[in-house]
Amino acid sequence: MTVDARSHRPVTVAVPFVRHPRGVLLVTLACFVALTLAAAVGGALPADALVREALLAGASAPVVAAMRVVNAAGDYRGLLPGLVILFLVFPAARTRWWLWIVLMIVAAMAPDLVKLVVGRPRPEDASMGFPSGHATAAAAFCGAVVYLASALPPRPRPVVRIVAVILMLGVGMARVILRAHWPSDVLGGFAFGLALASTAALIDSLDVTRKISDRLDAPGRASPPS
Repeated sequence: MTVDARSHRPVTVAVPFVRHPRGVLLVTLACFVALTLAAAVGGALPADALVREALLAGASAPVVAAMRVVNAAGDYRGLLPGLVILFLVFPAARTRWWLWIVLMIVAAMAPDLVKLVVGRPRPEDASMGFPSGHATAAAAFCGAVVYLASALPPRPRPVVRIVAVILMLGVGMARVILRAHWPSDVLGGFAFGLALASTAALIDSLDVTRKISDRLDAPGRASPPS
């Protein structure tokens, strides 16, 4: 069994992100803190220009056009329909719908606050760029998909997870090729978004979330005894 019959919570899984959300949270949070300090103190990292130039060198007109399409997966044009699909496909997402909505709201808003603190400009713009908001939101959403995919049958489960990872990486590449961010902006966004998704997965694994969901779904009904 991969899903608890009562709570729809994934219980048997095969990837560390789902088995050990606390560990993934600590690793991604440590990476985010390290990248944030480096961006705040030293500006663009030594490898930023090299990686950016390599990606831009291969950015033909068709590639740029494709990246503009992929880029939409990191903003409301892709994430709002994606959230609807998340609720349609995964019973666990519907059971604790408030958790995943809060995750995406935080992933959309928090990067702007960090940008104000870090104060590092974009490569071709004076506006602040670290961390990438698109990369943060895409990583949070795709991380949620990887976690919730444990409820799927064994055959489609790895396919869904691979597609989610490819989508996240595609959004990150698009942000660099479209000249909106340094590569480290994207890496910081990935780390931040996955840390947020890990936090949501950790909260989802707690029994208290079932009690909260019961109250939200049936406000006029007393909560069942523990």
